[in-house]
Amino acid sequence: MSQIRYLTAGESHGQSLVVIIEGFPANLKIDFQQINKELARRQSGYGRGGRMKIETDKAEFIAGVRFGKTTGAPIAVLVKNKDWENWGTKMSVQAVEEAIEKIVIPRPGHADLVGVTKYDLDDIRNSIERSSARETAVRVVAGAIAKQLLKQYGVEIFSFVESIGGVEGSGDLYQKLLNKEEVDFKNLMDLAEASELRVTEPELETHLKEKIREAKKDGNTLGGTFAVIAKGLITGVGSFVHYDKKLDAALSHSIMSINAVKGVEVGAGFATAINPGSEVHDEIIISNGSIIRKTNRAGGIEGGTSNGEDILLRAAMKPIATLMMPLKSVDLSTFTEIDARRERSDFTAVPACAVIGESVVAWTLAEFYSAKFGGDSIKETVENFRNYKNSIHSGLRKNFGSHES
Repeated sequence: MSQIRYLTAGESHGQSLVVIIEGFPANLKIDFQQINKELARRQSGYGRGGRMKIETDKAEFIAGVRFGKTTGAPIAVLVKNKDWENWGTKMSVQAVEEAIEKIVIPRPGHADLVGVTKYDLDDIRNSIERSSARETAVRVVAGAIAKQLLKQYGVEIFSFVESIGGVEGSGDLYQKLLNKEEVDFKNLMDLAEASELRVTEPELETHLKEKIREAKKDGNTLGGTFAVIAKGLITGVGSFVHYDKKLDAALSHSIMSINAVKGVEVGAGFATAINPGSEVHDEIIISNGSIIRKTNRAGGIEGGTSNGEDILLRAAMKPIATLMMPLKSVDLSTFTEIDARRERSDFTAVPACAVIGESVVAWTLAEFYSAKFGGDSIKETVENFRNYKNSIHSGLRKNFGSHES
């Protein structure tokens, strides 16, 4: 069994963000251009703030890759913060003689207050810098590399925004995917990529933009919902034998780890608590000699294990907690009530959150595929996968004594 993992380091306005990736097989060809494209996707979207005009994120590989291929050693990647030029003194690693103003007013909904409380800090800046969603830039790098590994297994990841501020942008597409209705999926995902808001119905984008402009005018922010879809999954990834081996649990954890995400559904999710079992569970049928599900309300996972259908996930992102129309807070230096402080921020970041969602889902799937099929080299890994894939159909027939009709 091969395990992969990563750790990130860095602050929002520090010199760089860093990700160290361990356990990837040797000889995986790295598409550097595609990784930078993923970083650009994370930075795009209507309603973003001023920081995105400063940064142009690029992945700088400093270890673990030689001549364009992984070596089997840990991979280290930097994403430099261009804005560091303006923060060199405030974010200095070394002590400075200059007096630096401390932040003493926490913002509701942020990690400001819990951070200084937990870590015994006297400056909220230390909470802000690490809890910032800026850290997700290097998680997108890790996810982009994971996507390149998943391609070896025939797995691809997609996303689209379903709604922003209660206004729909992709109609009932998610419901159609649950029902396995015929849709032009490739064209719909191309529309999402072309959209500034990652929606699949261009005629609805105008209404969404108007909603965002209204929020900006009012000094407010908007959340929304997005979907992540993984196609090309094989049956048998994950397990029901232990709680920490359940694929749906791990995927939910990964999406919930994204800043501002407050809810996640696997498949039909909360609708399964409302509808009767006959309208929830997916019937098992035979199509072209293969066993499949008639619908996909389970979202491609049963008993914590992939069942061969597409993985369908939907998540809710809360409005960004930094408001230009601040909520009430407390000045910690005087213990008196006061308006929360303002910090440069986006007005909505749901499209970016969907891209980050792709990345964390890709990483989690790569983890589970590596645990089941992983080897020291990409050749060994792919051979393990092919041997298993080729045995699924014949194994069922052999074990249950059935014969080809």
